[in-house]
Amino acid sequence: MHFLFQKIRAFPEDFFTLWSFLFQSTITPTSFRERLGLILKCYRISYSVESPHMENEIIQVISAILSLKPSSEGVLVEAGSYKGGSTAKLSLAARIAKRKLVVFDSFEGIPEHREVQGKNIFGGNAYFPPGSYAGSLEEVSNNVKRFGAIEVCQFRKGWFKDTLSGFHVPVGVVYIDVDLESSTRTCIKYLYPLLITGGTLFSQDGHLPWVIKILNDNDFWKKEVGCQKPPRMAGLGKRKLVIIRKD
Repeated sequence: MHFLFQKIRAFPEDFFTLWSFLFQSTITPTSFRERLGLILKCYRISYSVESPHMENEIIQVISAILSLKPSSEGVLVEAGSYKGGSTAKLSLAARIAKRKLVVFDSFEGIPEHREVQGKNIFGGNAYFPPGSYAGSLEEVSNNVKRFGAIEVCQFRKGWFKDTLSGFHVPVGVVYIDVDLESSTRTCIKYLYPLLITGGTLFSQDGHLPWVIKILNDNDFWKKEVGCQKPPRMAGLGKRKLVIIRKD
């Protein structure tokens, strides 16, 4: 009921993004009916699977997926799947775009940590105890089978530091929702360099002070990611969804 209430309350904010998506043309050819179907399926998934994100946020990610040139290389990556709601939604866009969706998660919830956490930028509580936001691989895959396109998904189970370090595939779009500063650091360190030119990385944690701090850290981008300066970002410290483009 909590997530259902969130969806209803967020509809006025969602409306503009959904309306724009509905009437936009996409580089991957889609019809009005297909775009409307994606929106309706996203809502259906949210009403059936706990999905902490808002629909306007996930539609922005879907729009980026459908904006990739069909001739360009690159898989899609999700880091942090929770119960599989976002995975199911992104898999539907991946199927239309004819791309693989690689899903990284421990499937055991938030890892052990000693990070000092408190309030988010909106004043709400933002503490993520170890083990929270857990969804088993079986639960996630079953939700994707029921609501999404399981045939385009590959699941990589384990802690990010172990699974991402051996991943070396070009990536078109990345969506991370990992809550911790340490997990955000690890995901960006390994995934941002894999983004193709024109690719986009989305972080669902732009409202968390510890994530804002790491994304604003010039030394992090230079020494750990390999960028001479931080990339172009939109939404950091203002919204939950941060958009980071690789020009």
